[in-house]
Amino acid sequence: MPPKVFLVDDEQEFVQTLSERLRLRQISSVVAHDGHQALQLARESEPDVMVLDLKMPGMDGIEVLRRIKRDHPAVEVIILTGHGSPADRERCLALGAFAFLKKPVDMETLQQTMGQAYKKIKARQA
Repeated sequence: MPPKVFLVDDEQEFVQTLSERLRLRQISSVVAHDGHQALQLARESEPDVMVLDLKMPGMDGIEVLRRIKRDHPAVEVIILTGHGSPADRERCLALGAFAFLKKPVDMETLQQTMGQAYKKIKARQA
C-alpha cells in the first residue's frame, strides 16, 4: 500500500509544485496551506508522513508538530523549511520530528527521506 503523504506549507505555489514533482515520482499527496487545515485533515485521514514547513501564519510548524505527535504519534514528520536555525532543528527533533531539511531541497533527498520514514513506519507495524 502506498504511503499517505501530507504536504503542509503556506506558500501555495511551492507546495503545489512539490506535490506535482512527487506525483511524477509516483507519490501522491494531500496539500494543506496552514496548520489548522493540516490538523483537520489529519483527524479525517491520518497520514503516514507529513512534510511540514515551520514558518506559517497563525499556527506555526512547531505547534503543528507538537499537536500531531500528541494526537497521532505514529505520523512521521519531516520538517522542510527555508528559515530554520540550528536551535529550531534541535527543538523539532526533540519534539519527535523524523528529519529536518532545508529549502531548497533536492527532490532525491526528499524522496529518500520520505522512504526512510515510511520504512520506519512499516518496521513498527511488523
